[in-house]
Amino acid sequence: MSERHWELVGAPNARDLGGLVGADGRRVRPGVLIRTPALGRLTDEDLPVLAKLGPACVVDLRDVAEQAVAPPDRLPGEPRVVHLPVHDAAHPVFTYVSAVLLGHDLSAYDELAGEGTPSAMAAIYRWFVTGESARAGFGTAVRLAAEAENLPLLYHCSAGKDRTGWLTVVLLHALGVDEAAIRADYLANNALSESLREVLLSAMRRRNPELDVDAVRPVLEVRDEYLDAGYAEVRRVHGSFGAYLRDGLGVDRETVTALRGRLLE
Repeated sequence: MSERHWELVGAPNARDLGGLVGADGRRVRPGVLIRTPALGRLTDEDLPVLAKLGPACVVDLRDVAEQAVAPPDRLPGEPRVVHLPVHDAAHPVFTYVSAVLLGHDLSAYDELAGEGTPSAMAAIYRWFVTGESARAGFGTAVRLAAEAENLPLLYHCSAGKDRTGWLTVVLLHALGVDEAAIRADYLANNALSESLREVLLSAMRRRNPELDVDAVRPVLEVRDEYLDAGYAEVRRVHGSFGAYLRDGLGVDRETVTALRGRLLE
């Protein structure tokens, strides 16, 4: 994982991808790619930190329904905001994550818990590869990152771990970062968000003493098996990650060249 030179109290798993080694041994430039959760919980003390990072473009991967029930993003300055909803109502995991984060009633999700949330999470990652809005959103985000006027680029979903995590996987593969380093950044979410996760679970237990924590915890974590499900779907449908970038996301060679030229030192 890249070094953390700053922190956002209201977004503990936010981080700069600078420092990761990409194509030809060149490193990702610090301060150009920033991944975060939704920014509605930033503290007043966080705002000067974010202002110093100075994102020129903020990509929001949430659906409009998710945005409506969450606090609005707190953004210093006037960055360009691009809404690229990666969402499928057929997969209730999306709304489940938002409901958990916002402390809403989870009784409507008993069926999801019954089928096994780890399996449902793996299904989401397979959908990331084939879903129409997923392919459109992730492809557009990569093309935005290849344009100088959008840098620094900050991108987020709700929790900043699944859609944000897969977009990070896509961007780092396009930049030529080693898969082991990509996986390490992906899994770093669990340690960075551990305290927040336990606070959420404790609050949920107080509201519902009969809460099945084992059913909720997989939705609040990232796991190797989720990432592996996405990778397996890439191989099944496209054969390689390069072919997925080209054929699945419409990211052509020129875009990859521009991305590497602007984001690698």
